[in-house]
Amino acid sequence: MSWDFLLTAFIVVIAPGTGVVVTIAAGLSRGFRAALTAALGCTLGIVPHILAAMTGLAALLHASALAFEIIRYLGVAYLLYMAWMTLREAGPIRVEASPRQRSDRDVIVSAILVNVLNPKLSIFFFAFLPQFVAPDEAGAFAQMLQLSAAFMAMTFVVFALYGAFAASFRRKVLERPSVLAVLRRIFAAAFVGLGMKLALADR
Repeated sequence: MSWDFLLTAFIVVIAPGTGVVVTIAAGLSRGFRAALTAALGCTLGIVPHILAAMTGLAALLHASALAFEIIRYLGVAYLLYMAWMTLREAGPIRVEASPRQRSDRDVIVSAILVNVLNPKLSIFFFAFLPQFVAPDEAGAFAQMLQLSAAFMAMTFVVFALYGAFAASFRRKVLERPSVLAVLRRIFAAAFVGLGMKLALADR
C-alpha cells in the first residue's frame, strides 16, 4: 500500500461532504454514541460503491445515462427531504435532552442512505482504485480489497473524530436555543447545497 494512496484517500475523506455533515449533526444532536453510529453508517454506505467499482457495475452506471440519473435524483430528493426535516425540527439536527430517543438503527440507516444514493461515489472508486493496482499484477483483486478496507477504516476514524468534536459542544447547544435555531438553518442549507451539487454534477 503506497503513501500516494494513503495521502490521496485522506484528502478525499477529510474534505467536508454529506457524510461529514450527517456525522456532525448526529454528534451535536445526540452525542458521541450517535456520532459513532453515523460514522459507521456512512462507512457502510461506501461498500456498495466499492463492490460496483470492483465488479464493473460502475462502468455500466457511467455508460447508462438513465441509471445514473435515477440514482442521482433519488439522492437529491433524499438530501432535500433531510433539509426539510431539519427545518421542521424532526431531522438529523433535532437536539434531544435524552439522546436515545432515536434508535441506533434510524441513525445508521439514514447515514447509509446518504452515501448509497450518490452515484458519483461508484464512478469515483471505479477511477480511483485501479490507479494504485498494476493491471498485470497477481492478486490485483485482493489488493483492491485491501485498499478498499483501508479507505473505509480511514473514513470511519476521520468521521468519528468529526463527530466527537461536534459532540463536545452538545451541552452548550442544549443550553442555547438560539444557537440551535441557527444550526438548524445552517444544516438545512448544507443539505440543500449538497443536493444541488449532486443534481448539477456531470457523469
